[in-house]
Amino acid sequence: MLYSIVIPCYKSAHTIREVVELTSAKMEEMGKTPYEFVLVDDSSPDGGDTICELRALADEYPYVKVIELAQNAGQHNAVMAGLNHAEGEILIAMDDDMQTHPSQLPVMFEEFDKGYDIVYGYYPEKHHSIFRNFGSWVNYISVRILIGKPKELKTSSFWIIRKFVRDYVIEYRSHYTHLQGLFLRTTRNIACVPVEHYDRAYGSSGYNLKKLISLWSNIMGYSIVPLRIAQRVGIFFSILGIIGAIAIVLKKLFAPTSAVGWYSMMVSICFFSGLIMMFLGVIGEYLGRMFKNMTNDPQYVVRHVYTGRK
Repeated sequence: MLYSIVIPCYKSAHTIREVVELTSAKMEEMGKTPYEFVLVDDSSPDGGDTICELRALADEYPYVKVIELAQNAGQHNAVMAGLNHAEGEILIAMDDDMQTHPSQLPVMFEEFDKGYDIVYGYYPEKHHSIFRNFGSWVNYISVRILIGKPKELKTSSFWIIRKFVRDYVIEYRSHYTHLQGLFLRTTRNIACVPVEHYDRAYGSSGYNLKKLISLWSNIMGYSIVPLRIAQRVGIFFSILGIIGAIAIVLKKLFAPTSAVGWYSMMVSICFFSGLIMMFLGVIGEYLGRMFKNMTNDPQYVVRHVYTGRK
């Protein structure tokens, strides 16, 4: 049985060798062999340092395969590239910064060997900034509401899956990849176990506000709940408007001298105009994604594949 370790790499020249070597040692210790590493360079903007280090690993170790992307595709699309090139029957995803530490693999495999299709490692305590933790919380709530993730299921970028899950997931070709959504479409035989979250070995997170919002918005591709919310909110305010109109008519009938407030009217116009524009934006987002999918906007573009099995 072959194990594939998929790692998206972004400015990881200083850490990826240690990740590979420690993970390799832990896999040997657990007897989880043979194995391969699929390292995906997500077009790291570091002057070629990351791809040079990855190529050196591929030259040194026959079990290392390197996928170089031609442009930045984002973490989830980079993982998709790795899954498409992985050959294992069991697949493991890790980060490149030592926060998803190889020492935690035995904990995850102990649960995985019970027969689950997917096992997530989650962090009771995260070593992230307040901003990043808040973004994770928003994502957690959104996934629960929009795609029905079980309340007790806690997730992260550290997971183990079976080959049939991978085979289904890579059939998804849309540019807007959200792995949690794809996993939940595939199976509900999922477990999660607490693992220790280590400090980042070098540098800082590549996620900024724009990237977090972009990742969060990808959830929309797996749910029509936002459209249903827009419909129900629209119905609610329509009913509210009818009640308000009746109230105004009654007020004029029983108190003809009362003046209708100009300011309240302008506030109402601004509020409802903003509401309409917001929901038109939600609908427009869906239409825009449909258009991009119709034009076959790729998830990623592979520049080159380097392998130690030359």
